[in-house]
Amino acid sequence: MRADRLVAALLLMQARGRVTAAELADELEVSVATARRDLEALSAAGVPVYPQPGRNGGWSLVGGARTDLSGLSAPEARELFLLLGPAAAGSDQARAALRKLLRALPQTFRADAEAAAEATMTDPTRWSGRVRHRPELVDLLQAAVIGRRKVRLDYLDSRREHTERLIDPWGLVDKDDVWYLVAGTDRGQRTFRVDRIVAAEPTAEPAERPADFTLTAAWHQVVGEVEQRRSRTWATVLVETRFVPVLRDQFGLHCHADGEVADGRTQVRVAAPTPLDIARQLAGWGAMIEVLEPRSVRAELARIGTELADRYAAEHG
Repeated sequence: MRADRLVAALLLMQARGRVTAAELADELEVSVATARRDLEALSAAGVPVYPQPGRNGGWSLVGGARTDLSGLSAPEARELFLLLGPAAAGSDQARAALRKLLRALPQTFRADAEAAAEATMTDPTRWSGRVRHRPELVDLLQAAVIGRRKVRLDYLDSRREHTERLIDPWGLVDKDDVWYLVAGTDRGQRTFRVDRIVAAEPTAEPAERPADFTLTAAWHQVVGEVEQRRSRTWATVLVETRFVPVLRDQFGLHCHADGEVADGRTQVRVAAPTPLDIARQLAGWGAMIEVLEPRSVRAELARIGTELADRYAAEHG
């Protein structure tokens, strides 16, 4: 009999007041018989739980007894879940533990704690080598996400034009030390770079959020769209096997090794938005890399090589 199941059973009774063996079995993903045995074991061990028969019966803590496992204040619960939410994003077990902790909180704290857990996430995969510090606006926007309040943004778009927008803040993502705000707008879901937000003013107007929204799923959609734009052109190259990690670091997700060839080199596929983008990244490798295809990348490399030769040949002639 696992101690974590017994603790979970206690927490559920504390949070709900009463649970049935069937409800406990569903929560803990065990059989009803196992859940009933766990409840009986708690009672036999001296824990003040008791069964109440009948149609609306179940198991309860005697006199509303409480454990010490969730004696948190509302601010403490919110801060705890602000820390735990991003940490749990990459682990199924951590997310399961987070759900159990959430159910253990008093009902009045649960909504804020759940919002805090979903307010931010960290995506460790690199898009570039740019490093930025946490913007001051992140705390303000984070509070708006948790408090479910609309925010008026003064935003500098990709054309460097100022626009004013009233948005529903849904979540914040830290991607390679660049922060992004996922939000609802009159045109649907949009993603804003926090470092392009000139000013942000929370309003008293309640923000709307889809009932089925999760920040993780929304961000996966954003990443998929960005990666699709960043990998429109693929090239097949040959490089010495020992340099494959360097090439992978340069191209990140857009670098796939196909396997070694007879001369000790490895065939690798790399991607970028255009043939010129790939050529620019490969030009510094010189003859260390051989581009097999496409011809458009080979042509861009030849053009870059000719330009460099024309500019510098006279100095070393």
